[in-house]
Amino acid sequence: MSNLALYIHWPFCLSKCPYCDFNSHIQRNLSADEMGEALKRELKTTLQRAKLAGYTNLSSIFFGGGTPSLMNPDLVHDLLSEALSTLPQQNDLTEITLEANPTSAEKANFSAFKEAGVNRLSLGIQSLNPEDLKLLGREHSVTEALTALEMARSIFKRVSFDLIYARSGQNAQAWEAELKQALSFKPDHLSLYQLTIESGTPYATLYKKKKIIPPPDEEGATMYKLTEALLAKENIFPYEISNYAQKGQESRHNLSYWHYQDYMGIGAGAHGRFRENDHTIATSCLKPPKFWLEQIQIKQHGIEEEIILSQEEIIEEAILTGLRLCEGISFKRFKERTGKSLLDHLNKSFLENCIEAGFLTLSETALAPTLQGRLRLNAILGGLLGE
Repeated sequence: MSNLALYIHWPFCLSKCPYCDFNSHIQRNLSADEMGEALKRELKTTLQRAKLAGYTNLSSIFFGGGTPSLMNPDLVHDLLSEALSTLPQQNDLTEITLEANPTSAEKANFSAFKEAGVNRLSLGIQSLNPEDLKLLGREHSVTEALTALEMARSIFKRVSFDLIYARSGQNAQAWEAELKQALSFKPDHLSLYQLTIESGTPYATLYKKKKIIPPPDEEGATMYKLTEALLAKENIFPYEISNYAQKGQESRHNLSYWHYQDYMGIGAGAHGRFRENDHTIATSCLKPPKFWLEQIQIKQHGIEEEIILSQEEIIEEAILTGLRLCEGISFKRFKERTGKSLLDHLNKSFLENCIEAGFLTLSETALAPTLQGRLRLNAILGGLLGE
């Protein structure tokens, strides 16, 4: 046990997008400097715990949010210096990603983030349609987004950007045109998310009132298949249900989640899952930034809940995450992580039906979803686990 991924959460945004159910907040009555100092304190506590647990290297670091591009680049530098001096990079290959919004104000800091140590930028563009950007509650314009993308690519060797599809009123033809425009910028990594109506969000209220009407499921499936076909022409292939990359450009940090590898998280609402004293530990930090900050000042960490996962929970989580990958679940990796055989923990008759229907493939080394399987993955997972 040596490699560990690190997640750092910055919970603040300029505004709250109506579709978002992440732990994000508009900054009010809390000092950014105080939050930054608290992050440094929690990082020290977390890194010391990691060392005691036997971790020696950081495989990846990910600044998520919220909007981490609102952070002071000096804070990013200080956090990275602390992290990489305590748990060094392995052969200078640590992937360090920062999520950014493509506003004019935030792109002004791109060079400073690179100087701070960030080597991969992920841009939340979300749409290349002006009207849809407004409906999504985004603060940037299409022009700002494309200018920010051009600037990011001139500064960072690795740049990804996000788009949301199956938006209200969108059809497959409109998505095809938008995706072709995105591909004209020759990306090497894209995160493409089908719009999900999350309970408790303003979008959920609008959906109930029929003020937003996402396309039917059949149209969404058409868009998904269209996406894969268009990207393949540019040598960009799916490696996870919503993520596409040229070979070698996959997000190592996100792969650590889906491969059920170990990670620790700091910041309001951050999660972790790692091994310690022969147990697998799951942690979650306090979500409200105010409460998280208050606890840091007392305990030096923001963890609200910490549980020891049972063997059954570990197995189920490894299956739920692993089948999101196009490569599927490696039998060898599953056995190394859980000590068990994957096929012994699946509903065998349901598995056989899925293979016969062309939803899953079973080889000597892995169980993997097909394109048709990925379209109905939630139902497949429920059936495999006997739910």
